[in-house]
Amino acid sequence: MDIFEFGDKNSKIVLIQAVDGHELNSMERELTYIEEKADKGFSLLAFKVDDWNRDLSPWSAPPVFGKKTFGDGASNVLNEMLSHCRDKTKIYCIGGYSLSALFALWAAYQTDVFQGVAAASPSMWFQGFTDYMKTRKINCGKVYLSLGDAEDKTRHPVMSTVGEKIREGFEILSDENVETVLEWNEGNHFKDPDLRTAKAFSWLINKITL
Repeated sequence: MDIFEFGDKNSKIVLIQAVDGHELNSMERELTYIEEKADKGFSLLAFKVDDWNRDLSPWSAPPVFGKKTFGDGASNVLNEMLSHCRDKTKIYCIGGYSLSALFALWAAYQTDVFQGVAAASPSMWFQGFTDYMKTRKINCGKVYLSLGDAEDKTRHPVMSTVGEKIREGFEILSDENVETVLEWNEGNHFKDPDLRTAKAFSWLINKITL
């Protein structure tokens, strides 16, 4: 797995994000936005996954588009990330976009290493995920959620549930007294993913007390 480091390596705040090649190409715009909106310095470790559906899925699930199923490779990716989060003087936050955002949420149920989650347009429609949230307690105190206001306006029977599911996830976290917010962005799932991710990380950074 290729790992790319951005930002200030000496910063106390370290952002962790699973990405694909497309997101790496737009990383400069994401970083610029965070630098403009965040009130503290940061570094960002981008972990480039080889197979999006396999590597970021917490468990196997049937295909949603086409014939490509979802694997159960999330544990392997998380273990690799945690091997880079061993400096106890640092504050680690995890985030991402789409399935990477769902992965970030799931990761915070597996470990207490991450102080916050930046979940921009997470794939909350993923089979069984909100039920999973109901049976466990998240290990961080801050969660940012967002969704495009047109993302659930589709005839696709699975994707159309994303609005309902993210509201449900927000209520679950709020009931657990997690500091959380649900922000609605204009547009569908494919509009400005880099800026939506940057907004999520910026919110987290501004909530952190050093």
